[in-house]
Amino acid sequence: MRRNWLASAAVAAVAISVPVTAVTVPGFAGTARAATLSGQQKATSAGAPTRVLKKAVPVTWNMVAAALAKRLVGAPYAYGGTTTAGFDCSGLTQFVYRHAGHGKSIDRTADGQFLQFRPISQAAAQPGDLVFFHETSDPGSFVYHVGVYEGGDDMVAATTYGEGVQLQSFTWGGDTVTFGTITH
Repeated sequence: MRRNWLASAAVAAVAISVPVTAVTVPGFAGTARAATLSGQQKATSAGAPTRVLKKAVPVTWNMVAAALAKRLVGAPYAYGGTTTAGFDCSGLTQFVYRHAGHGKSIDRTADGQFLQFRPISQAAAQPGDLVFFHETSDPGSFVYHVGVYEGGDDMVAATTYGEGVQLQSFTWGGDTVTFGTITH
């Protein structure tokens, strides 16, 4: 019994969190903490609780980018905007990529970003990748709009005056939508 108690005490003494300072955005100060172990009690046949440890999911760069994009929902729209004072669609994606994790430099326009990214299927897309909107159903046609993929049918995008940055479905683009990545 004493040995079990000592083992539990040793596990409890292990640091259960690791600082994550991946998001460096003006106006979004603070240090996030990601759990590495979590304890959960489970009763044994003798009735004494034992500790079951679960592994935490590692935080990827894409997850940080997707979370940052969601935090920007509600920011105003500004044609040519690249800051929290106002974004256009490609200014938003450029801002997210520059400020997530160790920052990634991407082109300024939606079409330029499309040309910089590796095309992937929606099934292969991960939150934090980009959603591109083409003029036609030809995936090689000009890209006029872009958003940050959030999973399912959702993205975060700078829409238009009065609406600003929104979490929205990308299905309105029909067969003109493609996905791209530079991280996986």
